[in-house]
Amino acid sequence: MTENSSPSAVQQLPYAPSDPDAPRLDQARVVVDAARELGELDRPWASLGYDEINWTYTPQGRRTLRTIGGFAETPYHVRPHNIFNSGTGFGLPHWGSGNVYHEDADGKPFYDFTIADLTYDAIVEAGHHPLVELAFTPLALVPEEAKTDFPFGNSPSQYSGYEAGWWTYPPKDYAKWGGLVAALVEHALERYGADEVQHWLWELWNEPDISYWKGTPEQFHELYDVTVKSIRQVYPEAKVGGPAVTGGDHGAEFLRGFLQACADRDLPVDFVSFHTKGSHFTPWRTYGPIGAPASLRQSPSTPKMLREIDRALAVIEEFPQYAGQPVIVDECDASVPAHWGIYDNSNFAYRNNEYYPVFQAKLMKKVLDLNEQHTAKVHEATTWSFQIEGERYFEGTRSFVTAAGVEKPLMNAYRVFALLGDRRIAASSDRSADVSDISALGNGLPEEVDVIASRASADGSVAVLVWRHADDQYAADTTTARVDLEVSGLDSGDWTVQHYRIDHSHSNSHTVWQDLGGPQDPTPEQLATITDRQGLERFAEDAAVTVDGTLSLTLDLPLPSLSLVILTRAV
Repeated sequence: MTENSSPSAVQQLPYAPSDPDAPRLDQARVVVDAARELGELDRPWASLGYDEINWTYTPQGRRTLRTIGGFAETPYHVRPHNIFNSGTGFGLPHWGSGNVYHEDADGKPFYDFTIADLTYDAIVEAGHHPLVELAFTPLALVPEEAKTDFPFGNSPSQYSGYEAGWWTYPPKDYAKWGGLVAALVEHALERYGADEVQHWLWELWNEPDISYWKGTPEQFHELYDVTVKSIRQVYPEAKVGGPAVTGGDHGAEFLRGFLQACADRDLPVDFVSFHTKGSHFTPWRTYGPIGAPASLRQSPSTPKMLREIDRALAVIEEFPQYAGQPVIVDECDASVPAHWGIYDNSNFAYRNNEYYPVFQAKLMKKVLDLNEQHTAKVHEATTWSFQIEGERYFEGTRSFVTAAGVEKPLMNAYRVFALLGDRRIAASSDRSADVSDISALGNGLPEEVDVIASRASADGSVAVLVWRHADDQYAADTTTARVDLEVSGLDSGDWTVQHYRIDHSHSNSHTVWQDLGGPQDPTPEQLATITDRQGLERFAEDAAVTVDGTLSLTLDLPLPSLSLVILTRAV
């Protein structure tokens, strides 16, 4: 197995390099048995998160949450950072503040839930549920040694020492921290009611195995003890968990120590969380001319992510009392960081185009494949994607929308997911990349055609999601691959065939924008042209077919692309 040697979740081989000589796939056979149910179709994609809590309730933040809530087949968990950070509530990339905790002149705590209410109102009103990340240390609870241990030169043009890093220190008073946690839980129950809050998840901190936690693991274990007891004292049914570590070596070590400490103290862990990232481009930022090509072509690595998930699941399985709990990979991202884009490094271009939604479809299916190999199972694989205020059109940030709220192709992957039925059915491809042996995988999955299929209990419709993809964003191939799709086990009679597509020419606002010349100040007419094409598009008109048990179709897939075929019995 390729080792993750970096303590900050960055693999020594951090990306899949472009290979112009890689073999191309020209045909594949996909077989679906609609009569063979495999059980409930898990929906690991139903969660999202982001750093900038204060962008939750901006007009665009609210619109983005409502858009997802409008098509989501199940409520998403939404996980923003920084609810306990002190500050003005002015959001910046990679920074935010809930500004909840304060003390009077005598050191007595009091709380301001103004920003918390704006945040959780926006999430709940859009039909989602918060995953409350209880972090980080408020200014009034920063220990004095932070101000000497963390040297910082104040300047009007820089962050303060607090914003630069004091927030990473353990709170100086764990009792006051416990009071803060309890007050937030109590306020949530009063404002939203137990019928809503029963769906919330409560998680301590974020990535305590790296620089976000300046304390020791033992201090973190003690803080978790205090936090859990504070939550459960107010709301005994609350779902608590953690530790939201990175996917690196230190993350695995910290995860094991955390679970051991919880077992020793008999502490509840209702879900176990950790993170994985598919790439850390080298260098992250090039500081090159605007529009310059990448000096080294790099792409996200699916195997890196699968190796990190596989290892963390194995660690969890060392603790039988926790191995059956839901696992939440509550940052599960193709590359870091979220707020950098093509002007930092042109390798981030994949975030603008059709490559990213197809990558997400492939990743979610491979996560489900990995679940079949483990007792501990991934319940949610959270995309750390939302929206970035003030960016240029198609900046290349990791986001669902770009400037003016234009939806990027990524949004359509989640529309596709929402159209899958609730029951998984048997499906296979003769050209899928095998992930049964994680140790045998290279640094990037080769080109593949793979599939996931479902049946809807409500109306018996069958949905077949098929994609063509390689872990190489520069391997685009306009020559299509022929995919022979056979769906058996269908009731004989008349059916309707719907065919949706994401590729360079379909469900792709980025291509439309490029065709218009890439305007950074589009006219109203240009903007209307872009937004008219931003949603999930049909590849062909609906077709009526008569089926005698089996339906055969031919799909021609460019690289990268995905097709969603939905078969509905005619009434």
